[in-house]
Amino acid sequence: TLKHSGAIQSIRAGFITISPDRRVQAIIIAWLFGSFIEGASGFGTTAAIAAPLLVAIGFPAMAALMLGMLVQSTPVSFGAVGTPIIIGITGGLDSDAVSAQLLANGSDWATFIQLITSQVAIIHAIVGTIMPLIMVLMLTRFFGQEKSWKAGFAILPFALFAGLAFTIPYAATGVLLGPEFPSMLGGLVGLAIVTTAARFNFLTPKTTWDFAPAKEWPSQWLGSIEMKLDNITSKPMSSLKAWLPYVLVGILLVISRVSSTVADALKAVTVKFPNILGEVGINADFMPLYLPGGILVFVACSTYFLHKMQWQNFRSALDESSRVLLGAGFVLLFTIPMVRILINSGINAADIPSMPIAMARYVADSVGDIYPLLAPGIGALGAFIAGSNTVSNMMFSQFQLGVAENLGISGALILAGQAIGAAAGNMIAIHNVVAASATVGLLGQEGTTLRKTIWPTLYYTLFTGLIVLIAIKILGITDPLMP
Repeated sequence: TLKHSGAIQSIRAGFITISPDRRVQAIIIAWLFGSFIEGASGFGTTAAIAAPLLVAIGFPAMAALMLGMLVQSTPVSFGAVGTPIIIGITGGLDSDAVSAQLLANGSDWATFIQLITSQVAIIHAIVGTIMPLIMVLMLTRFFGQEKSWKAGFAILPFALFAGLAFTIPYAATGVLLGPEFPSMLGGLVGLAIVTTAARFNFLTPKTTWDFAPAKEWPSQWLGSIEMKLDNITSKPMSSLKAWLPYVLVGILLVISRVSSTVADALKAVTVKFPNILGEVGINADFMPLYLPGGILVFVACSTYFLHKMQWQNFRSALDESSRVLLGAGFVLLFTIPMVRILINSGINAADIPSMPIAMARYVADSVGDIYPLLAPGIGALGAFIAGSNTVSNMMFSQFQLGVAENLGISGALILAGQAIGAAAGNMIAIHNVVAASATVGLLGQEGTTLRKTIWPTLYYTLFTGLIVLIAIKILGITDPLMP
């Protein structure tokens, strides 16, 4: 809706004049604006918006594609207003059995999910703070005239400042408010802080860094789609008006989560599916008004009036959104039944454990105490195959929890490792890199991109695994599921 109303063009235009330094532009547009878009929309929207913008202001298409993939890391766990946690983790667990176990230990489901959310946010903040530096280092090493790391390290203070400007509010929001807000608010606060700092040249290098002249670029850097800067720099509406729908989403989400009266009213509308296929104990339900998607739909419809859109443009937005929704929904249409069958396979006359539990017992016996180091890698593998953090969480959450229970360690921390690993796996997700390549006209160059993004992915999963291992084995962190 914002794309077809002209709001995205206005938001893009505001970034162009902040700094002539390509490293600063990469941090502000790819890292901060990309994180904000990931928090608000998710499902590949980040690369589709950020990468073409970078190309339009003079980045090689290959560099823009790489940056668009690298930002799909830290903010992804709370992308699309928390979908990977709210839908992925929740949908991937046997909620009835887990709730009963939590109740027996004096806790509840909401507390457990919030614990996972807090741990995901804190670990992401530790691991993700240097992601802007990694992005700039790879930019200068692979696309600079001198092909050096030195030009990337020259912006180290500003890169770390930008990392902290995002991860501090990101972690605080995850701990205090829940899974819907960290990426959105972290990106928004970070944008306000870092763009202001860049305008005043705070911590920025004295020497401006740029690419070689475009005529010297290798042909594989160039995409087949021409991005015209004049289409980007026009301002069809004020910045305040352009940002208003995002602000409205944030306000409505905060009210719906903080006000118990509003939350209870929204939760009152519940669609239930009891005893599915006649099997007693196999149930499902959802609350369409309380889910973040319901609020997003409301704001999208409100934008028609806020931005005084023409009906033809609004209909085009609906058509494009529907295609994106059908693409993501088509995968979930088959994934969700498969996951529910796996989880509920333990309901049988032979009293055989469910498939995730059986696999978990085998892995726990085979790997042993070192498993926390490997848990994020399982999540990353799922995202690499499925192209989605949400789907990876749905597929492996019950398995990860089962391994934790068999090893007698914190299930919440292992699930946090799963969620973070699945977020990092988006940097190498085949589906994502193909979709992002299409936006800048680089189809057929996916392998080149993956050979670059695999290294940050390995850093992210291994460092996360090390933190989870230390938290469990050295710090002795537990959770309400442990007796």
